[in-house]
Amino acid sequence: MSEINELSKAIKAPRTPQEKAKTKAIIIISLVSVILLAGIVVGLIFLLDADNEQMVSQVRDVFIIIMALETLVVGVALIILVVQLALLTNLIQNEVKPILDNTNETVNHLKGTVRFLGNNLTEPVIKLNQSIAMGKKLFDLFKPKK
Repeated sequence: MSEINELSKAIKAPRTPQEKAKTKAIIIISLVSVILLAGIVVGLIFLLDADNEQMVSQVRDVFIIIMALETLVVGVALIILVVQLALLTNLIQNEVKPILDNTNETVNHLKGTVRFLGNNLTEPVIKLNQSIAMGKKLFDLFKPKK
C-alpha cells in the first residue's frame, strides 16, 4: 500500500521543470496517438460499409491523403532542420570561434612566457649550478686527504 502511495505522489508532483515538461510531452503524445487511432478505426468502419468499387477508390483516396500528410510532415521536419542548422552555424561563428581565438592567443602568450623564462631564468640557474658543481668537484679533487 505504501508503494502505491509513493508512486502516486511521484506521478502527481514532478520535482523539476524538466520532469514537468517530460510529463506534459508524454500526455500530449498519448492524446495525439489516441485521436489518430480513433480516426483510423472510424475510417475503417466507413470503408467496410461501402461497395467494392467505392471501397477501392476510397482506400486509394485515403492513401493519397496519408501520403500528402506525410509529405507535409517531412517538409516541416526539413524546415526545422534547416533552421537548426542556421542556428548552429550562427552559434559557431559568433560564440565558439571567439572562444577558440582567445584560447589560441592565450596559448601563444604562454609559449612566449615559457620561452622567456627558459632563456632568462632557467638556463642561467642551470649554468650556475653546473659551475658550482664543477668547482666543488675540482675542490674535492685537489683537497688533501686525511
